[in-house]
Amino acid sequence: MAYNCFRNMSKSRVLVWFRNDLRIHDHVLLHEAAKKNKEILPVYCFNPLYYAKSPINTLRTGAFRAKFIIESVRDLRTEFKKKGGSLIVRFGQPEKIIPELVESYAINEVIVHQEVAYDENHEMDLVERELWKQKIPLTSFIGHTLFHKQDLPFPIKDIPDTFTIFRKKIEKESTVRPEYPMPENLSFIPVGDDGEIPDLIQLGLQEFSIGNEKYLTMEGGEKPALARLQHYIWNTESILTYKQTRNNLMGDTYSSKLSPYLSLGCISPRRIYHEIIRFENEKYANDSTYWLIFELLWRDFFRFMFKKHGNRYFLQSGIRKSTPVQFEGEAKRFESWKNATTPNQLINAFMKELKATGYLSNRGRQIVASYLIHDLKVNWTWGAWYFEEYLIDYSPASNWGNWSYLAGVGNDPKEIRIFNPEIQALKFDPHNNYSDYWNNLM
Repeated sequence: MAYNCFRNMSKSRVLVWFRNDLRIHDHVLLHEAAKKNKEILPVYCFNPLYYAKSPINTLRTGAFRAKFIIESVRDLRTEFKKKGGSLIVRFGQPEKIIPELVESYAINEVIVHQEVAYDENHEMDLVERELWKQKIPLTSFIGHTLFHKQDLPFPIKDIPDTFTIFRKKIEKESTVRPEYPMPENLSFIPVGDDGEIPDLIQLGLQEFSIGNEKYLTMEGGEKPALARLQHYIWNTESILTYKQTRNNLMGDTYSSKLSPYLSLGCISPRRIYHEIIRFENEKYANDSTYWLIFELLWRDFFRFMFKKHGNRYFLQSGIRKSTPVQFEGEAKRFESWKNATTPNQLINAFMKELKATGYLSNRGRQIVASYLIHDLKVNWTWGAWYFEEYLIDYSPASNWGNWSYLAGVGNDPKEIRIFNPEIQALKFDPHNNYSDYWNNLM
């Protein structure tokens, strides 16, 4: 019935399918819709697939990241309401929900950002298959990386598998595009029921309290993301010491803490890049300001590697197709790692922080991953699945790319990268401040 009411509308109607792009700034989908004067229907689906169990019986999305997603979706809806519209939110399979909304609101086209991992691509394929039955096109756009695919100095199939070669060629021959302008006059399709944003209980998860670790509390959404960028670069100028502090284990500004916002697209990597360049032009440039851009290049690298190698990143043999080695009793050792009951107190402290907060420093991630793989002799993919459940900033390419890298089956030309936990403790926690804090707290 709703379709018949709308079918004679002269203005084209487009459903904007939000996934890991929960922002308004530098958003190619909104830019395209506004540029072509289309009426938009913003939609977000909580897909049950991502709240189910993994192959090793961990959760695909734990409570920490789920809370962050909920907050980010709520923030996006608030921003759309300020502009005279809303964000339709549904819980269910997108391949069912989106075609129904297309029918109800007489949609002419569905647009979405491209992803790189299997589940996200399969999700899009299922939706496209159903839309084809309605003769409705699904158009995908690039918008998750710092560099646009078309601006790379090589086709995807020829991207170097070594980061250093990739980085040097990119820095020499490619340019970061400017941001898409903020859409000013978005035209929204009137919505009767924009839907309830679920809470943790409705997603099958438990409510939690982090406690008194206030410096680890992160709120999801575009507004908090931009505030964090402002705080880190301009208010505290912490970016000026990033290269020296990035391996620290405790504190608010030893790193940018922007990774959770990048993983959900609450902030654009190009916004971060151009803000750093502006800071360098107006304030100061040094190795540290460059090093944050360097980290964004690592993020791009893994996403492009996923485009090149696909599902091989999820296999124990990795992109090198190595022969997996099985070790007797690894399940018991995996449990000790998860439950912070290993013989090493620094490892236990890291695992307690992760389990209590959903966050861990980059150095901490490398040390615990190396320990699981090389000291405990456990299947590295189990660690990657466990991180998927707990990390607030989980994204497939960065998580699985880094784990395979440390396991020696990914992109590291050194084959094996091992972090000795005793040496790491002497270097980064010489007075046991970090280790004592977490081991005494829990």
